Amino acid sequence: MSQSLDRALTLVSQLATGPKTLDELSGVIGVHKSTTLRLLRTLETHRFVQRDGVHHYRLGTALFDLANRALEERDVRRAAEPALRDLNSRLGHTVHLASYEDGEVIYIDKYESRHQMRMYSRIGRRAPLHCTAVAKILLADLPPATLRKVLAGMEFPRLTENTIPGPAEYLAELERVRAKGYAVDNSEHEDFIHCIAAPIRGARGEVLAAVSMSVPKVLLDFDGLLSHLPDLLATAEVASVECGYVPR
Repeated sequence: MSQSLDRALTLVSQLATGPKTLDELSGVIGVHKSTTLRLLRTLETHRFVQRDGVHHYRLGTALFDLANRALEERDVRRAAEPALRDLNSRLGHTVHLASYEDGEVIYIDKYESRHQMRMYSRIGRRAPLHCTAVAKILLADLPPATLRKVLAGMEFPRLTENTIPGPAEYLAELERVRAKGYAVDNSEHEDFIHCIAAPIRGARGEVLAAVSMSVPKVLLDFDGLLSHLPDLLATAEVASVECGYVPR
C-alpha cells in the first residue's frame, strides 16, 4: 500500500471515533501539519472528510453513501449461506430461506434433510401466508398500512386442524411472533410436518429474510423441535451479522 493511501485511510479510521483537530490527526500519522492538511483537503474534495470549524474535521457524507450502497448490494442468500449450511449439517433437518416480495413469500434457498423423509418444497415456490412460519416472520415486520393491505387480500383455507382460521386470529399470532422473536408452524400447513422460523435482519434492524427448520413429526415431536430453537436463533443471528446487523 502506498504511504499516502495508508495515511489517508488512517485519518478516516481516526475520524470514525469522533471529530479531531489538525494537530491530533498529525500526531496520529506522525507527519507535519502541512502534509496532513494536504491529505485532508483531498479527502474533503471527495466528501470522505468534512471540515468542522477552522481546524476540526469529521467524517464526510461519502462514507455513509458508500456504506448504504454496500449494504443494499449484499445478497442475503449468499451472506446467510455458511450459517444455514452449518445448521443443516449439524442437525440434519430441512432448512429454508424465504423472502417477502410484492405480497408473496418466496423460498429463495433450501438445504435438504439428511433423513429419508424429505419435503417437496423447492426454491422459487410460494409459501402460504397464513400457515407457514417463514410468512409469519416476514409479515410481522411489515409496516401497519402494508400489512392491512396484505391481509385484505389474504385467504385462510383450512389445510389442517391447526390452520389459523381468519384475520383476527392471524393478527394475534403476529403479535406473539413480535413478542417472542420467532414463529412456529405447529402442523398448520401440513399435518405431518411442523416448523420453526426466525428473522434474518439487516443493518437497520429490518427483516431481510426468514430462516426456518422443518421436521416431520415422526422424526421429532413438537417439544423436540422447540428444543432446537436456540440453534435456529443463533444461526439467524450469525446470518444477520453477515448482512450488516449489529446485535444489541
